[in-house]
Amino acid sequence: MRVGIIGPIGCGKSTLSKLLSEHYHVPLIEEPVEKNEFLPLFYQDKETFALLSQNAFYSSLFLLMWKSRNELSCVCDSTLFSNLVFTELLRLEGIMSAYEVALTYAIADEHLKRLPDIDIHIVIVREEEALFKNVNKRGREMEKDQYDYLKFHYANYYDVLDRIFKTYKVPKDKILYLKVDDMFKGEEFDRIIKEIEARYSELEAKGLTLS
Repeated sequence: MRVGIIGPIGCGKSTLSKLLSEHYHVPLIEEPVEKNEFLPLFYQDKETFALLSQNAFYSSLFLLMWKSRNELSCVCDSTLFSNLVFTELLRLEGIMSAYEVALTYAIADEHLKRLPDIDIHIVIVREEEALFKNVNKRGREMEKDQYDYLKFHYANYYDVLDRIFKTYKVPKDKILYLKVDDMFKGEEFDRIIKEIEARYSELEAKGLTLS
């Protein structure tokens, strides 16, 4: 199965992606954003680098997903839908203009046409307090002094994501909202696996999977 991991900053996308990749022994399509040279520039000056950074992130992720397009089973540590959430949030904050957002959507649409579908979009759900705790725990220098940005991000993330799913007519059955705790605990990870496999079995029965 092709799985895409989605969720707000600090939710544990990378952690869950790696754990699932190891559990199922399938390739991990790792989001390249953290290593992208535009990311620290974006945090320093969002107005100048919002459009440039968003499209740099899309392009890098698209290339990785393109190279894995023939993999029937893989775990994607992000999806283009996940990236579009950031574009919408930047628009709502007044950081990106309507023209910049329209341009970004046009590029994303062309990307999506060329990629295979995702079997299950796993949306990690955590409370705001836990998200802030995770961000502080990982201690990235560029995320310091970003409280207002993160606060807005957390307050609006899931509503914006829902609208994007509806815009692109993603079937509800293919979206799994997954509340998580400590994913390194055996019983918690076992629960996560059971939820994912139960949903995949339902999709298989309805003929909604690629394999």
